[in-house]
Amino acid sequence: MRGRSFGLAGVVAAIAACSPALDWRELRPEGGVGLTLLFPCKPASHARVLKLAGEPTRTTVVACTAAGVTWAVTIADVQDPVRVAAALGELKAAAAANLAAAAPRPIEGEVPGATPNPQAGRVGLTGHYPDGRAAQMQVAAFARGTVVFQVSVLGEQLDVDALDTFYGSLRVSP
Repeated sequence: MRGRSFGLAGVVAAIAACSPALDWRELRPEGGVGLTLLFPCKPASHARVLKLAGEPTRTTVVACTAAGVTWAVTIADVQDPVRVAAALGELKAAAAANLAAAAPRPIEGEVPGATPNPQAGRVGLTGHYPDGRAAQMQVAAFARGTVVFQVSVLGEQLDVDALDTFYGSLRVSP
């Protein structure tokens, strides 16, 4: 009987080890003007005001943490096409500053349906959390009309396959 208990415990442990840490689900954030993406966990959202392109701007942040990594989307309507490029640049610069990151590494790729903008793009960042631990981050900034988006993944180690799934799922429909 003792051998069976150990065997069953081993099977349960093996099944638990195979459980995915990331539970992907499609999300269409409110106020996201047609943004669709896959999230690896159930996100929560909250609103806050940030200064973007010189003006206080209401933003919505949708985020969750899974497998020790934070996945987030920030959405803001800057309401003036003239402010879009500056806001995109500021979103990427703020992410780098928050980590005291070295020079951003450009990452190829575009978001289908996004409005073309020279400040749009995805970058990889390497820096540190405030407590000194190493941190990696990828940030994509793009727009649809006057709505700007910052899509980010932050953790000590980032899984390439999970990043490909997350960023590869981004779509903005008209």
